[in-house]
Amino acid sequence: MATDIKDTVHAVEAAAVLKLLPARPQLLALGEPTHGADTLDELRNELFRQLVEQEGYRTIAIESDCLRGLVVDDYVTSGTGTLDDVMERGFSHEWFNASAPNRELVRWMRAYNDGRPASEQLRFAGFDGPLEMTGAASPRQALTALHDYLASRVDAGLLPCTAETLDRLLGADDRWTDPAAMTDPAQSAGQSAEARELRLLADDLVALLDEQRPHLITTTSREDWDRARLYGRTATGLLRYHFRMADTSPARMTRLCALRDSMMADNLLALAERGPTLVHAHNSHLQREKSTMQMWQGPVEWWSAGALAGARLGERYAFLATALGTMRHQGVDTPAPDTVEGLLYALPEDRCVVDAPRLATALGDTRPAPRVSPWFGYAPLDPAHLADSDGIVFVKDVPQS
Repeated sequence: MATDIKDTVHAVEAAAVLKLLPARPQLLALGEPTHGADTLDELRNELFRQLVEQEGYRTIAIESDCLRGLVVDDYVTSGTGTLDDVMERGFSHEWFNASAPNRELVRWMRAYNDGRPASEQLRFAGFDGPLEMTGAASPRQALTALHDYLASRVDAGLLPCTAETLDRLLGADDRWTDPAAMTDPAQSAGQSAEARELRLLADDLVALLDEQRPHLITTTSREDWDRARLYGRTATGLLRYHFRMADTSPARMTRLCALRDSMMADNLLALAERGPTLVHAHNSHLQREKSTMQMWQGPVEWWSAGALAGARLGERYAFLATALGTMRHQGVDTPAPDTVEGLLYALPEDRCVVDAPRLATALGDTRPAPRVSPWFGYAPLDPAHLADSDGIVFVKDVPQS
């Protein structure tokens, strides 16, 4: 494939990224093709710092538990807690809290905010639900926090239930978090009588939150209001997720994947309301086209958080996919020259930003071959959707972290 693509390639810099876009997006999303690669996370940190310092982005959101993320946000904005404690309690997913680049990101955010007024501070957010591939959290934290917020601010007669009723219906948390429920719907509590009643009560609590908005936004801080909305989204989302965990239909895993990304999208849209936001997650959660995954029962397909948010935001959403050349310690060797990664690997740059739509135009009818990864943990670019991203960040070699 002899196409000249040098004119589509730029340095990995904030200014070069924004030149690819028609306007500064409210949500600027940077994907990753694998988790836990320090080289990619260090590049994320470098690019995000530039976008904060030069372009005014004021929130950094990553693919981690939205409720745990509140611990990190409290630390970076007010210094609450210690860095060690925040790294332990503020992240979900095993590759996050042990990550040296993630630790450096949190440390830098705290240093950036030190001495700045609240209106100029940089915020942190997790935008994933309280979910893991092995199961989902109990809805207790989100439900009780939402109830507590409302109980202290509205007439008790308006509440659909008491805190004691919630506690009784929730029962022991381990009935919600049993990992066996991920592969065996019969082990899930999500369609029990108690869970069905909780779904109705959660819906009533969120409806009350909306009904009382004029009162609440004038008698509470913006911070407390935003968190109450987060608790409401998370409570209803978790109860939907648990309901589908108990589903025995063939569409079960498709629905679970779709629900997770729907929760992510709702969180991203709420962050976009607050101000310009930088997002980091797997490419599959941020791309505009449908996502696919091979599960134990077969392939599943669903619309990603990026596709959902992008459908709402239009040009105010931008997505940069990240691709890599090699991860030799995982068996991912030099890409074939007729793949997108192979074309980029032949360039002299060790890392670059590529104008993806322009690259697709340069290739014309000569569609690159799909790359096949020998390791399940790396997802190659899909050449059929090359023009669906606003750009590609390419890293030639990713050594073992």
